[in-house]
Amino acid sequence: MKSKDEIISLILNNKDEFEDFKAKNPELDLSECDFSASEICDINFSNIDFSGASFCECSLTNVSFNDCDLTGANFSRASITECDLSESVLNGTDFSYSSVKYCNFTDADMAGCVLNEADLSDSDFSSSQNMSACRFDEGTIWPDSENLPEDFDSTYNYDLSSLKDDEDSQPTDFGY
Repeated sequence: MKSKDEIISLILNNKDEFEDFKAKNPELDLSECDFSASEICDINFSNIDFSGASFCECSLTNVSFNDCDLTGANFSRASITECDLSESVLNGTDFSYSSVKYCNFTDADMAGCVLNEADLSDSDFSSSQNMSACRFDEGTIWPDSENLPEDFDSTYNYDLSSLKDDEDSQPTDFGY
């Protein structure tokens, strides 16, 4: 069996050998691996455990993450184009400040996914799950409404009333 570092080296330097290795080892665990600032394209990562992995500042093009566990993975500041994230678990995955273009999120579990300042234009979230449990801000750029779930409200509403003091509250006397 190869170490995680050896597998990462295959992914980055010899995709054909990685594909052969993956075919012989269908349940790969690449959790907590660091791919930061890498360029990865035209590869099939289907059914791999990438929980807690870092893809910070990566360039990912035509990568299949179909049915992957990406729980807590970090894609911040990444460029993600034409990737398939369908049926993946994206609980707590961070896409902050990323460009996510022409990607497929069909049946992806988005609970807790962080999308602050992300450009999600032209990606398809129409059949993704738990979009209402995502975190996003006024800088998040959403795709057209037909690429979002029907019941999802993509408008950012910052409630300033929660920051104000309650008028009825009394100062606490600590006896000083």
